[in-house]
Amino acid sequence: MTTAHFYCQYCTASLLGKKYVLKDDSPYCVTCYDRVFSHYCEECKKPIESDSKDLCYKDRHWHEGCFKCTKCNHSLVEKPFAAKDERLLCTECYSNECSSKCFHCKRTIMPGSRKMEFKGNYWHETCFVCENCRQPIGTKPLISKDSGNYCVPCFEKEFAHYCNFCKKVITSGGITFCDQLWHKECFLCSGCRKDLCEEQFMSRDDYPFCVDCYNHLYANKCVACSKPISGLTGAKFICFQDSQWHSECFNCGKCSVSLVGKGFLTQNKEIFCQKCGSGMDTDI
Repeated sequence: MTTAHFYCQYCTASLLGKKYVLKDDSPYCVTCYDRVFSHYCEECKKPIESDSKDLCYKDRHWHEGCFKCTKCNHSLVEKPFAAKDERLLCTECYSNECSSKCFHCKRTIMPGSRKMEFKGNYWHETCFVCENCRQPIGTKPLISKDSGNYCVPCFEKEFAHYCNFCKKVITSGGITFCDQLWHKECFLCSGCRKDLCEEQFMSRDDYPFCVDCYNHLYANKCVACSKPISGLTGAKFICFQDSQWHSECFNCGKCSVSLVGKGFLTQNKEIFCQKCGSGMDTDI
C-alpha cells in the first residue's frame, strides 16, 4: 500500500497524517473503526473505543474502569475474581456469598482451601477434629455420637460396648439379649447357627435358639400328636401331672370331644370324657 493511496477502508477518507487502526491488515480511521468494530461495555453499555483498554471475559467486554466487583464495587483489574449468575465478584465477596461455611467455626471456607464433608455439613480441615483428643480426623474412620465426631480409638476408649459373642466393639446398632449386647450378625442360634436378627427365638440357660432347634432339643411334646409345644404366638396348652397337650389336642380318646375346661378321666395316659370313661377302670 502506497502513501498515495492510503485511505480508510470504510469511508475512503485519506489517512495521510491521521491516526488510524489496522484491522485484518486493512486501515480504518478512528471514527469508522469505533463505529464499526468497537465492543459495548457490559456495565455502562457505551462503546469501548480504540483509545480505551478492552477487558474481555467469556465474550463479554468492559471498560477498564467498569471492570468491578458487582457487590463491593472494587476494581477487578489484574486481580483474581469469580463469576456467579453472570455477575463478577472479587474472591472475598464470592467466598462470603457462595462458599460453604464451616460447621464448627461458622467462618467461610475459602475457595482453593481443603474442606471436609460429613453428613451434609462442611468443615475446615483444621476444624474437623476428634471431640476427645482434638486431633484432625481427615479421611480416617470416625464414629458420631451426640452430635460429636470421634476417631475410632477415642470412641472405643470412651463409649464402646463389646459383643458378647465375638468380643469386638459394637460401633452402631446391636441387639440386647439377657442384659448382654450382640452384633446383629453375631446373634445366631446356638444350635444351627441360623441368623436370629429378624426371627422369633427361644432362650435356654441364657443361650438363644431358633424355634426349630429349641423345639427339637428342649420343648415338651404333646401326648396326643407328639409334636413340640412351643408356647409361641400365644399358643395354649394343657398340663396334667407330667403330661402336656396342645389345647386343640386335648380331646376324649374315644369320642374326640374337646375336654378343655371340662372334667375328664384318665387311663394309661389316655383321657376320656366322663361319659366315655364311665364303667372304665379310670383315674379322676
